[in-house]
Amino acid sequence: MSTQAPEAPAPEEPRRGSLTSAKGRMADPIFKWAVTACGTIVLVILALMVIRTTSEAWPVFAKEGFFGFLTGQEWRSGDSRTEITGTYGAWPFIYGTLVTSAIAIVMALPLAIMVAFYITHLAPRRLAKPLSYTVELLAAVPSVIFGLWGLHWFLPNVLRPFFEVLENLLGWFFLFEGPIRGVGYMAAGIVLAIMILPIMTAIIREVIAVHPIEQRMAAYALGSTRWEVMRNIVLPAGFSGIVAAAMLGLGRALGETIAVLMLIGGSQSWSTSLFGTGSSMASHIAATFGEATPEARTGLMAIGVALFLVTMIINILARVIVRRLGRMTGDAAV
Repeated sequence: MSTQAPEAPAPEEPRRGSLTSAKGRMADPIFKWAVTACGTIVLVILALMVIRTTSEAWPVFAKEGFFGFLTGQEWRSGDSRTEITGTYGAWPFIYGTLVTSAIAIVMALPLAIMVAFYITHLAPRRLAKPLSYTVELLAAVPSVIFGLWGLHWFLPNVLRPFFEVLENLLGWFFLFEGPIRGVGYMAAGIVLAIMILPIMTAIIREVIAVHPIEQRMAAYALGSTRWEVMRNIVLPAGFSGIVAAAMLGLGRALGETIAVLMLIGGSQSWSTSLFGTGSSMASHIAATFGEATPEARTGLMAIGVALFLVTMIINILARVIVRRLGRMTGDAAV
């Protein structure tokens, strides 16, 4: 019997277009540079936007001072074409933006968490899929539709009676002092909550759905109830993703324009009562930019810079919070 070892097969020639071919090796750096160029273009566009709007608004900042502009409470635009003659204080609009966004996130976040848990853990399968599709469909509804619906039906039929009950019960507290005009911070904030609820629910549902089933099964095997599994296992593991969804919803609430314009009242003053009327930064720009004088447009550019600054601070805080929570929970990639 022969003991000669069989010859090793000759190595295959690299297939044309494969990763080991010359063309495949060239594709990697090309793809790398293409992706790098796309990311750089985004940063360049963002930088150009900031530089352009800041340079346009600089005369207002030079006259009022940056912090004076942010904290000033009087907005009286001038008619000059060459100099700044009016008074520009953006605090009423900053206050309206922050109050309506805070109302929206406080109301929408618990509802988004509960709806997401119901869809992923409690709803029957034949009901979970239609609910998921409905949530995604609501996220695509234009904001003007929410504004019209809120102004012409939701406000007179639901919100105004609810506000009257709140004013009767809690009118002694400064946040719920009357009179009730209908439109105002509370009305705009509630409609904003309805607007940001779908996108927050969709993100939280995805975060919850990818939780490892082995951990849940182990908790059930140890005698945990469904409520204990959701509260002690699923919720802590997805907490960083929930925070990220909340910050994304808050970012949309900060920049919302048309729906807030219809429901906040359009006043250039501010009130500590949630039933008071006011304006947000985005709604004031949308309401006055078309008929503004050149000087007034410079002031509106300054409001745009302030809105960008607030949004940037919110996004930075969101990234810091998510990163720290991710390190604590082992979910830093979210």
